[in-house]
Amino acid sequence: MVFFVGPPFGNYINLPYITPIKGSFTLEPRPGLFKQIIKTLRYDFIYKDWINKIGLRNKGIDYAIKNYNKGEIISIAILDKKEIPLIVKKIPENMDIELNISCPNIEKKMITEGIETFLNNKRRWCIIKLSPVIETNLIDNYYQLGFRQFHCSNTIPIKEGGLSGEAIIPYNKKLITYLKENYNDVEIIAGGGIKKWKTVEEYKKLGANHFSFSTVCFNPLLFSKLYFNIIKK
Repeated sequence: MVFFVGPPFGNYINLPYITPIKGSFTLEPRPGLFKQIIKTLRYDFIYKDWINKIGLRNKGIDYAIKNYNKGEIISIAILDKKEIPLIVKKIPENMDIELNISCPNIEKKMITEGIETFLNNKRRWCIIKLSPVIETNLIDNYYQLGFRQFHCSNTIPIKEGGLSGEAIIPYNKKLITYLKENYNDVEIIAGGGIKKWKTVEEYKKLGANHFSFSTVCFNPLLFSKLYFNIIKK
C-alpha cells in the first residue's frame, strides 16, 4: 500500500512514508503559477470545498527532469499530440510518471491518443489519472493499450473550474467498483475527498490499492491526523 501526495502539494511536501507526485508539467513552461493561484483558487461556500482554475502553470518538463529524484512521480500533461515523442525522448526511461489526461481547468483539450508510448517495463509507475466523469469505454481503451495503474480521480469539471474535495467521493466509488469488477490485474489509486481515515477504509473496501491526498493539505490538522494513521500502518 502506497500513500501519495498529489499536485500541487507534492511539489512541497517531503515526508517519510509519502510518495510525492510533482507537477503537472508540460513540454514548455507555462509561467504565472502563483499569480493564477491567487486569482482562481478559492473556497466555495456553496460547494463547501475548493475550486481552482490554475490551468497547468508550471516550469516545464526540463525543470522536472533536472530536479527529479528517484522515489518521486512526475505528473505530465500533454497539450499537443506532436509533443509526445519529444517528451518521451527527454524523460529518463526509468522515471516514474503519472499522465494527467483529465485536467478540467485548461483552455485546451487534453491529449490522450498515443500515450501508450510512455509505457515500458523500466518504470514502477506509469499511472493514468482519470476524470471523475470519464466514460467507461475510455477506461477500457486505456486498459487495452496496456495501462494497469489508474488514479481515481481528478477534479470535477464545473463552469468555475475544477472542484476538489468530498464531492469527488461518489464518482470515485463508481470508478473503483467498475475497475475491480472488470479487471483483476489493475492497481487503483483512490484520490479525492480523503479528509479522514474512514474514507481511506471505504475506498479500500471497494478495492483501492493505494491512496492519494491533496485538498486535505489545506488543513494541517486534518492532514496530520491522516499522516498519523499512515505511520501506524
